[in-house]
Amino acid sequence: MNENTDIVVIGASPAGVMAARNAALQGASVVLLERKEDVGHPPHPANTFFKFMMDRSCEPILDEYVLNRLRGMKIISPGGIAIEIETPGYYIDRQRFDRHYKDELLKAGVDVQTGMEALSVMRAGSQFKVSTSDGILIPKLVIAADGIESKTAARVGLKTTRYPGDIAWAMEAEVRAPGIGEPDMFEYYIGNHSPGWKSTYSPAGGDLATLGVYVRRHGRDVSAFFDRWLEMFARMKGYDIDDIEIIATYTGGDPIATVPHQLVADGFMVAGGAAGQSGIGYGMRAGQICGEVAAAAVAEGDVSVRRLREYVKRWRGEFASEYWMGRMGLELVRKMTNEEIDTVVSVFAGRALSSLKGTPLVQAAKVGLFIARHKPAALWAYRALLRRK
Repeated sequence: MNENTDIVVIGASPAGVMAARNAALQGASVVLLERKEDVGHPPHPANTFFKFMMDRSCEPILDEYVLNRLRGMKIISPGGIAIEIETPGYYIDRQRFDRHYKDELLKAGVDVQTGMEALSVMRAGSQFKVSTSDGILIPKLVIAADGIESKTAARVGLKTTRYPGDIAWAMEAEVRAPGIGEPDMFEYYIGNHSPGWKSTYSPAGGDLATLGVYVRRHGRDVSAFFDRWLEMFARMKGYDIDDIEIIATYTGGDPIATVPHQLVADGFMVAGGAAGQSGIGYGMRAGQICGEVAAAAVAEGDVSVRRLREYVKRWRGEFASEYWMGRMGLELVRKMTNEEIDTVVSVFAGRALSSLKGTPLVQAAKVGLFIARHKPAALWAYRALLRRK
């Protein structure tokens, strides 16, 4: 292989797939490089999302890959106080999901090269050279969408996130036990048993579920936190620990608190986890914007950083406030004591939360007013944001 192409996309993440598909649909010639032996194999552990997240990408949610439909989520404090939020959720077969989008790529005319790793990305005059195990590609533009541990953007000199040290390192396990998959809500537990983010319980239906921990600022190996969570979960749900069979385990990271930063350079763009754009649905929408801007820039013969900043502008317009507010919320949870978390969660437990809708900034304002109206003393817990730790 030694060929020219308009765009090379590195990584078949949801963002990479959308970037490649949308660019191809607008007439660009696109090669997608995926180092796995096939798209979706081995599978990625991320296997849940909510309708409101997928709505951002306007992609349909298909029965062919949905294993279990859930009524919503519970957010549960250290003291067991729960906030219930009704919003349609989905537990998916991630391999089927990825296979569906591989078919979408092929229909759009994308040249999908699996088992192919981008060994290096080097600038060659006004273009790049992408070295692979099968030869050299010479694209007009490169899109890096190869996950949170991507080194591609760093080689180009981009600092893609503002807080790279705040990745939530995760360990998840698919488990089997009698009736463990039957509840109709996802459950997210916050507190110092999983510092900086959450422990999760995702019912898959019947006797199957996924348990996980997402931990910030405690290193990459969070297996000790997972072991404690498994014991805590078994005790809460009335299982003997030996009754919960672990089928498979996965490790990885979630860039939810890292906040995207530098996303473009001359002839180069970054999307998805590599850019700190967390979540399947949100990553897909970022990829769509990225692919559309990339195809237009190539068609115009202008892939300068100035032209590509349209991607950054559009992404910020849709998502920036949401990511910043999300980081502030996670920092608040990370710094709070368990007692302070209980106090704040107790304000919302059992109350209708439909009035708290709106943009992230509007929601934040409404939350403050809601607390002030129903339990003003709980506002003292927000002093945790001022703590240094």
